[in-house]
Amino acid sequence: MQPSNRVETAEAEPGRRPESTLGARVAAFREMRGMSLRALAAAAGVSSSFLSQLENGRTNASVASLRRIGTALGVSPAQLLDDSAPHTRGVLRAADRPTQQLEGAEKYVVALPPLMNLEVFAGRFEPGGSTGDQLYSHGNSQEVFIVTEGTVTLELGDDRYVMHRNDSVEFLSSVPHRVVNESSAPAEVLWVNSPPTPDETVHAPKGTK
Repeated sequence: MQPSNRVETAEAEPGRRPESTLGARVAAFREMRGMSLRALAAAAGVSSSFLSQLENGRTNASVASLRRIGTALGVSPAQLLDDSAPHTRGVLRAADRPTQQLEGAEKYVVALPPLMNLEVFAGRFEPGGSTGDQLYSHGNSQEVFIVTEGTVTLELGDDRYVMHRNDSVEFLSSVPHRVVNESSAPAEVLWVNSPPTPDETVHAPKGTK
């Protein structure tokens, strides 16, 4: 007898949490991401009718479909099959954080995509390190910048702010900005944007073409 490549779903039993079924967990993760049923179906390469039936426990999912749905939701198939409330994707270990290398600095992803209401990054700047030679902007979101250790300088439009540990500032992410560590010690920071923003746009220094 050939092993099945489909994952069985089950109707919730009396006294069993509704989110303990596969379809209900898919729906809960989808809602937590702020995705419509149609958007998730398109991202996973499945039909909206199939996804609706899966979420309502009326059909089964193949292993391949489950993998695609998990990828679109930013979770593993094991998390979709885990019999627990899908209110979190679990701990993102420091060693596993996606990292962007900057000039004498590193920027770490704290909130993994897909994102719903905000995005969070952490950064570490060595002395002389910066986000780059030029100012940049991204979208038009509310951005909160927080220094968690050391001292850095935030260049924001035509202004410069020297910020120390536990200092914070709020601004629109559409305003060109840049961070540089002009001190003699490492510094650590956090960026929080709400809602999540598109890719960065680099701005040439004034007076250049």
